[in-house]
Amino acid sequence: RQAAAIVREQAAAWDRVVVVVSAMSGVTDALVRGARTAAAGDGETYGAIAAELRARHRDVVGALPSLDGEGAALLADVDGVLDAFATFCRSVHVLGEATPRAMDAISSLGERLSAGILAALLRRQGCPSQAVDARQLVVTDDAFQGAVPLLDETRAAVARRLLPLLEGGTVPVVTGFLGANRQGVTTTLGRGGSDCSAAILGVAAGADEVWIWTDVNGVMSADPRLVAAARTVPCLSYAEVGELAYFGARVLHPRTIRPVVEHGIPLWVKNTFDPACPGTRIVAGPESTPGTVKAVTAIEGLSMVTVEGRGMLGVPGIAARTFAAVAGQGASVLMISQASSEQSISFVVPGAAVAPVVRAVEGEMARELARRDVDRVWSLDDVTIVTAVGAGMRATPGVAHRIFGALARAGINVVAIAQGSECSLSLLLAAADARQAVRRIHEEVIEP
Repeated sequence: RQAAAIVREQAAAWDRVVVVVSAMSGVTDALVRGARTAAAGDGETYGAIAAELRARHRDVVGALPSLDGEGAALLADVDGVLDAFATFCRSVHVLGEATPRAMDAISSLGERLSAGILAALLRRQGCPSQAVDARQLVVTDDAFQGAVPLLDETRAAVARRLLPLLEGGTVPVVTGFLGANRQGVTTTLGRGGSDCSAAILGVAAGADEVWIWTDVNGVMSADPRLVAAARTVPCLSYAEVGELAYFGARVLHPRTIRPVVEHGIPLWVKNTFDPACPGTRIVAGPESTPGTVKAVTAIEGLSMVTVEGRGMLGVPGIAARTFAAVAGQGASVLMISQASSEQSISFVVPGAAVAPVVRAVEGEMARELARRDVDRVWSLDDVTIVTAVGAGMRATPGVAHRIFGALARAGINVVAIAQGSECSLSLLLAAADARQAVRRIHEEVIEP
């Protein structure tokens, strides 16, 4: 009901509005759990999940204002989608494997449920609306579980399917998170991909603005669960929000801003449950603030891998071979640090990936380890990256001094440092110190 009220208000304020919806809260997690338990040999859990989701969506339909004949059609759609879920899971159970393609087919079902319900409610409330399956609009590559939209082909599909609805005064309600490859096979854009769907469709449709409606009052200066004084940041640049998205702020999908950056479209982050709150506006150029730091965030559950040895000095290709070995394990490197002496390279990876990464690097450096050119490859586990973000930090004297001073006064040791752009400074800390570090940095450089 709240989403419908927002759509009606915006449809009255703008000439044309496209709505992109995610699944209802927790639904995608439940669908994924059903598929994974089925693949593991559990033939019962997915049936219980289907029954639970069926009851939940039926309750939502039943709680809406009278839908007349549409109510029965909606319930039939709900049943059809969840019957498909059960069928997929039975197949996965028989095969004993959930392929990425199968996982995309299963995890994308939640949006197909929510789009139909919202469109029906809007029609009932006098707002012409139609649910649209994003597989008819968003054309992607074949990278299941994290597909990349193909903009030219998506733009052509939007012109064929979406723009005529807008020209006819209809508000399309599009399924977020999913698309289809050139062969029409269902793909997904990765978790949180409904934001990415909105940005892609905004670019393809020539939108003036893209608005992300979430459950917080915009982008916060810190996680409010960690910092009681955290506040909404009124304006961020593309570069700043890109750093925040990458380094753990969960308001936006990390890939959301890429399409709007490339096309200069302003992006807003606003609160569904407090629509009067101004929210956060994200624009091309940076706007500095007193103290230059706008937000501080953290990524937990990491490990630092170090390759060290006195024989590495001046030897070409050590770094290239190290990171090729890491790439071979499909691991993402979040931070890199190397001393000018070239006697060690340290890099940070997700903790779950550290054991295979260390083995891969040891295998790549087997000859150097035998010759003692490389002394050892080892990991420091349970570390966290804490990142301060703000335009112009590099050019402002004293910011780093204040950050390190705040940590020193709290007795917090910094393991490694990286400053990869003019608007972020990343510190690697022991996981046990991370939450206090976020609070101390926020107090020092953000709070008045």
